Amino acid sequence: MNWILWLYFINTVLILFIAIREARKPAKALFWLTLSLVLPVLAFVVYLLISNPLDIPREKLKLSSPMSNKLPDLFSHSTLAIAQTLQPFSVHGLQNGRVQVLANGIKTFEVLSQSIKLAQRTIDLEYYIYRDDQIGRKITDLLIDRASFGVQIRFMRDGWGSRQFPKYQISRMMAAGIECRTIFPLRFPWISAHLCYRDHCKNVVIDGTEAFAGGINIGYEYTGLKPDVGFWRDTHVRMIGEVSDDLQTIFDNHWNIASPDRVMIHQKEKLLDKPFRTISSSRKTTLSRLSSEWNFEIGTMNGIDLETVPDSDMLHHAYIQTLEGNPGIPTEVIRETYFIALTQATQSIELTTPYFVPDEDIIMAMKTAVARGVHIRLLTSSQKDLSTLIVGQASRTYYGELLEAGVNIYLYNKGMLHSKSMLIDGEITIVGSANYDSRSFRLDYEICAVIYNSDVVNELTKQFEYDLTQSIALRIEDLAQLSIIQRVVDQGARLLSPYI
Repeated sequence: MNWILWLYFINTVLILFIAIREARKPAKALFWLTLSLVLPVLAFVVYLLISNPLDIPREKLKLSSPMSNKLPDLFSHSTLAIAQTLQPFSVHGLQNGRVQVLANGIKTFEVLSQSIKLAQRTIDLEYYIYRDDQIGRKITDLLIDRASFGVQIRFMRDGWGSRQFPKYQISRMMAAGIECRTIFPLRFPWISAHLCYRDHCKNVVIDGTEAFAGGINIGYEYTGLKPDVGFWRDTHVRMIGEVSDDLQTIFDNHWNIASPDRVMIHQKEKLLDKPFRTISSSRKTTLSRLSSEWNFEIGTMNGIDLETVPDSDMLHHAYIQTLEGNPGIPTEVIRETYFIALTQATQSIELTTPYFVPDEDIIMAMKTAVARGVHIRLLTSSQKDLSTLIVGQASRTYYGELLEAGVNIYLYNKGMLHSKSMLIDGEITIVGSANYDSRSFRLDYEICAVIYNSDVVNELTKQFEYDLTQSIALRIEDLAQLSIIQRVVDQGARLLSPYI
């Protein structure tokens, strides 16, 4: 029996270590303390491996000093206050640019592919998910084709989100002269100090003058046509002008911490097979052929009911601040941005997010905003796949107090809602890759564009109103009908919120 006492004593000491270490983050501390009670000692070992409690060195993002640019006085007082407060968090301060709103995957892939075809000097791509499917192969072929014309291309993917991307495609790209890297690749034994830190960005910079960012990865499911996934609603933006410098800075910093992909000699020999020769040998597959094949597929897609407002090719001149969430810096930039927007808004907030697992400060900011007279509408997805089921369960635990405070909550019922956007006072749009959860706030590399332009807000407001027609308004009575078992499960899921 002595060994049980010793185990109890050791586990108590380890629990105290975690409690002291995470005292400033109660939710995270509670998660690990609970796990330590279930898995004595073992939980502490996992904590050491994936929570980086010993401050293992990792490169931090080095941003340039923000410029002193200010919005013109034609914007409202609340907008001016938000812009000024966010200035220190932005990459290069307030930038000028032209913005195109892309409200679905098909349009995004169409515009992105056209921009890749027209690239003259450089293409830099960074994706959390990059699949080798109908969409991924088309983009890969376009990249290889542009590389054959001397365009310098850098390709970067996340080690977890793109873990299934095949090595032979990396080999094809590298043989064509494309540089390839992976952020925090998975290597045996797969558990490492960086396991929980993921590159969740969707970032493309072309010729240093054009950039794409938002919620859309490279994959067929984002078209909304994949049978086992169903309809998919998402939002992306294309930005042209000096704002591209911000996205380029972020890409370059991520590139520096990524691991170069290496191709063995025997793998290179496999590149002489027929699939590769038909694509780039002697340029037999020309740009026009790739274009016609792509346009044929897009043309067949255009007949599908996209359930989005008519796409606009309009480019709106806007002021833009680019923000980067980075686990290597102490400030939770994305969380601070959302908090500032909630506390400074004076009229309205339309929030769209697939995953809603905020912390108590964000909840309080939403409730006090409503108390000030701000009209808040939250649109989130009712559809969760197996991997995100626990997120939906945790989300339900926040809805009751928000509904009682006066927040209007809608559950999107058409399919998968993956859009991440926030519309503030009719003048500000925040679009990016970050969700409303602790993972996006603390653990992931994320990009958000804060866009100051009422026309962009109007476009996305029309889309928001249309999405509401495909949604169900949540009522307190709906939550009251949940069984006791379901409520217990939901509360249990909330304990895991620091890591979901």
